[in-house]
Amino acid sequence: MTNYDVTIITVRPGTHPEALARLKHAGPAMTPAGKLLACWYSDLGAINQVLLIRLCDDEASLCAQRAAILQSPNPFGLADLITAVTMDTYVSFPFIAAMSAGRFGPIYEVRTYMLKPDGLAKTIALWRDAVPGRNTVSPLLAAMYGVTGPSIRFMHIWPYASLDERQRLRAKSVADGVWPPPKGPDQLLSQQADIFLPADFSPMQ
Repeated sequence: MTNYDVTIITVRPGTHPEALARLKHAGPAMTPAGKLLACWYSDLGAINQVLLIRLCDDEASLCAQRAAILQSPNPFGLADLITAVTMDTYVSFPFIAAMSAGRFGPIYEVRTYMLKPDGLAKTIALWRDAVPGRNTVSPLLAAMYGVTGPSIRFMHIWPYASLDERQRLRAKSVADGVWPPPKGPDQLLSQQADIFLPADFSPMQ
């Protein structure tokens, strides 16, 4: 089972370049325990956000470090910039490979869906069948469900070379009949889509 720490830091309008500059020099102290995979900033959708993703399988250490961040007088070194923070644990769908450092984007579409109360197991089963076909059009980077924070929720991440490529490949997946999964939308209560770009020091570019 692959676990991820997903932290979203919302900063004051116009301050995300300064936030990224500080995080770049913060090193391992910037986020809770685990291996940093992504530091991305939002470009479309819910703007003024910095998204941090870490691979983390030590839940006890993660909880302790989250508690330390909450009690810190200067969380993430960004106290004067922050307007909101969420820190959540996500578990990967069992058939999705773990994320790793590499060049995949630079456009990352992060989609967060709220599911019906009985929708998670059904969604995992539907995606297990449908993802191989969708991957013939363009790769799925991550699909994972939240085990903290608002429930029942899952996040999936799609990398693209450009916004034009995103539009073309999404249209192709529908035209080819490989996406969305049959009856997949029936499990949803709400959808959110945001476009993120990688900071220059992000392991996933």
